[in-house]
Amino acid sequence: MAKKKNEILPVALVAATDNFSTTTEQYRTIRTNISFSSADKDIKTLVITSSGPSEGKSTTSANLAIVFANAGSKVLLVDADLRKPSVAISFRLPNATGLSNLLTNREASIDRYYQASSVDNLYVMTSGPKPPNPSELLGSQRMLDIMNVMREEFDVIIFDMPPVATVTDAQILAAHTDGTLLVIRERKTKKQDVIKAKELLTLAKANILGVVYNGKKKGDSAGYYYYG
Repeated sequence: MAKKKNEILPVALVAATDNFSTTTEQYRTIRTNISFSSADKDIKTLVITSSGPSEGKSTTSANLAIVFANAGSKVLLVDADLRKPSVAISFRLPNATGLSNLLTNREASIDRYYQASSVDNLYVMTSGPKPPNPSELLGSQRMLDIMNVMREEFDVIIFDMPPVATVTDAQILAAHTDGTLLVIRERKTKKQDVIKAKELLTLAKANILGVVYNGKKKGDSAGYYYYG
């Protein structure tokens, strides 16, 4: 069935459905590389973005969250793509309330706005209703305060962000998190777009941990490879 324009489809949670697949093992390798990417401090907060749409950043975010949880970490996956969210549909969770509600209700505590997933140790904060001003909300002091509380309650917090070359949202959060991963896709991501994305993240003083190369060659399994 052809995808309709602007239709949001669930991503494949292969790390939850096939623990022995090559792809799941590649996500574990990425998890290990992230864990050892900084000798000075733990990587607790992680932004995952791409240069453009449909390059695999939401698939990477979801499956990395799963393999971190499988390793025993208490993980929170946050759908911070307030423009085109996909986490709720991928994990089959309701999205009546989520991050956007938490950001606009200064009296609310975060435990009201995340949900347990079907994966042990993995909790999900969906996007909530689409707000008219995503960048302003993500760049607010309220967001920084929320992130500090998340750090206290969880071992790993993964933010699934919009593409960095399209809107400023990923830059805003990347400036305040421990690390950023840039996802690129074979035969889709253009070299000049990767360069632009890196420049934008560098401008935001993001700690770019590396690139996740996402591709599928004819006759091969889908591959996710990490380059530091």
